[in-house]
Amino acid sequence: METAPLVNKVAASNLITIDLEDFYPAGDVVSFDLKDYLFMELILKEKDFREALKAHDWTQYKGKNLLVFCSADAIIPMWAYMLVASYAAPFALDIAQTTPDQYIETAYTKKLAGLDLSEYEGKRLVIKGCSDKPVPASAYLEITRRLQGTALSIMFGEPCSTVPVYKKPL
Repeated sequence: METAPLVNKVAASNLITIDLEDFYPAGDVVSFDLKDYLFMELILKEKDFREALKAHDWTQYKGKNLLVFCSADAIIPMWAYMLVASYAAPFALDIAQTTPDQYIETAYTKKLAGLDLSEYEGKRLVIKGCSDKPVPASAYLEITRRLQGTALSIMFGEPCSTVPVYKKPL
């Protein structure tokens, strides 16, 4: 009895897998909370703030994404964010006035906005479901929104086990 050769149906399916983890921002994400520079966690004193920033070791942010925010319920003047940026800019990879979760979402939105859709024209796509890095739900929504008019089909999961999301009407 002759047995038929094994065929890898996944490899032969012409599916293109997109791993959203590849769009994760480069560099570590670190926080700079202005609360630590407030008098009684309420008031920003300009002279004290300037002195503290001058004494701060800004080299620790080299090659990192610095996120500036205030976790205290305080009124922070706009120039305070500008001053932090002026000190951090020579070292930080990126500087943003946001929280870590918001930064990751924004970074994904920016990178997905620059995605060349032409390479996915008429293709069957699988948006990979598992990753080691935290991929926000907004990234899955955004890639689906962007590719829906281009791809033949979009699925979620792994090539061996997918959930259909979109199929182009014939």
